[in-house]
Amino acid sequence: MVTLSLPLPSASIPLAPLSVDRILVIKLSALGDLVLSMPACEAIREAHPKAHITLLTTAPFRGLMEDCPYFDAVRVDPRRRLYTPSGFLGTARMLREGDPQLIYDLQTADRTGWYFRALAVTGGAPPWSGNARGCAFPHANPDRNNMHTLERQADQLAMAGLPRKDPVPPPDLSWARADVTGLLPDGPFALLIPGGSPHREMKRWPVDRFAALAQRLVKEGVVPVVLGTDAEAEEAGIILRACPEALSLVNRTTIHQIASLATRACLAVGGDTGPLHLVAAAGAPSLGLYSEVSIPALCAPRGRDTDVLWRKDLRDLPVGPVAEAAVTLISARKNGHRVG
Repeated sequence: MVTLSLPLPSASIPLAPLSVDRILVIKLSALGDLVLSMPACEAIREAHPKAHITLLTTAPFRGLMEDCPYFDAVRVDPRRRLYTPSGFLGTARMLREGDPQLIYDLQTADRTGWYFRALAVTGGAPPWSGNARGCAFPHANPDRNNMHTLERQADQLAMAGLPRKDPVPPPDLSWARADVTGLLPDGPFALLIPGGSPHREMKRWPVDRFAALAQRLVKEGVVPVVLGTDAEAEEAGIILRACPEALSLVNRTTIHQIASLATRACLAVGGDTGPLHLVAAAGAPSLGLYSEVSIPALCAPRGRDTDVLWRKDLRDLPVGPVAEAAVTLISARKNGHRVG
């Protein structure tokens, strides 16, 4: 095994914002994490209004982020195999593309720690904000792993010298809009998001409960609208068979269209999954259903009106409390109030 001796930050390096022309921001995935990073991205843009800022992300999010006003360019990370010489060196070359003078690592994962190492041992890393050992602007808060994503990233940037807003504002997705003609039902509607990671079943509320919730929403005069991809086609079918008044938009929407639908919805309900974070940030009153594999204090959705119900096992969460919380959110928005 090769031991890497990494340089420690120099005491002579001033805190950001530096007078730099070229900045790289790293935020790879997933959708929910990307949405929650928007306040940090906005803070970076406000601190560096004249700099050329490039976002390094992954392929599924390129189209969305090319419309984001905080970035001048978006690049896709091919996610090379870092344990091979070619992958390690190729990653270093990729990171040096455009000659960034400052790098903000908002992913702060093992992978991006190796990205810092790749730069450090192939000519030196530019000033780097993150949690990589030896970086110029380390997020040195020992409690960082117990902070919600929004507060953690704001704290990271504050330790790099950027101004901090208190409280940290929720994500702003007002720039993510698209035509939803032909997708809107008549009257008030609620977005139901029964899907989630196929490898994380514990994050999913049972689909029969979504079907029962849809029936309850119809009684409230609200049309249930099911979102998802082909992976959720079976769940959508179960909901629509139990509730024929519901509408399925499975595999019929882009990320931009989901955000636009959220601005018109009176409610959104889903588990700890990217689309729920998206619709909450875009403006829908949102109810997150969380299990023991998701800690709301660390990753709850943030938006104008959001609430979370938690059970160790989501199979133990009946329809009643969800329907009650849903009606509360709908009523609060209708009456111009805020929840929480």
